[in-house]
Amino acid sequence: MSSEQVETLAWFHPGCDRHTAESLLLHNGVDGTYLLRPSSKPGDYALSVRCDSSVKHYLLTWIGTSYKFGFGEFESVEDLLHYFQNSPLIGSESGQLTELKFPYPRVVDEPNIYDTILIQAESIATEDLTREPDFSINSREGFLTKLGDNFKTWKKRWFVLQKNELRYHKDKSDKTPIRALNLDECSECRRDSSHKGKFNVFRMVFRWRTFYMYATTEQDCNDWVSLINWRLTKHASSKQTMDHRC
Repeated sequence: MSSEQVETLAWFHPGCDRHTAESLLLHNGVDGTYLLRPSSKPGDYALSVRCDSSVKHYLLTWIGTSYKFGFGEFESVEDLLHYFQNSPLIGSESGQLTELKFPYPRVVDEPNIYDTILIQAESIATEDLTREPDFSINSREGFLTKLGDNFKTWKKRWFVLQKNELRYHKDKSDKTPIRALNLDECSECRRDSSHKGKFNVFRMVFRWRTFYMYATTEQDCNDWVSLINWRLTKHASSKQTMDHRC
């Protein structure tokens, strides 16, 4: 058996990266839709899963004689396929469980129907067409423990990062957030060691307040900080480009 056998699965997407997987699943999938793709780590694979309004990614590793997925080990592609066909529940460090329900096929049937062109498109004057659209789908969600502003107590909140907004809710089931933070107004996001006895803390600095949060693991903390800083860097670069044009 070789690692390439997993690439014969109908829901393996050979040219798909993390960004593309998130776009496909968020736009076309529902909760529990999943696909397999190459990982950024050579030789490994990533399972991307639609969960609520975000996409989570899990590592599938070839260890020479079998596939390792979480605590499970599969000696053949048939064993792996049987596992996924039984709609297993998988969970992340945040404690959120997701049922794998619908594999996203690599080949999707397209109806042979097209609109008829009635007029020839002409060049028209529009607003700045050189402005690049924002294609990013940098979504993430999970529990973080946040320091209160008035009473300085730590409370667990459900955080959702989508596009350029970080929202936090009292718990996961609440649809209305307690607050929505516009990352355009954030000047800094970095690890923080000023709180004695608290680990995996990071801070977000706004002109009107500094927010402190901590994650359950160092990896989770680093992932939040990296993703937020990626967004801040992207915004700063976009703003610099616009200022230069002006």
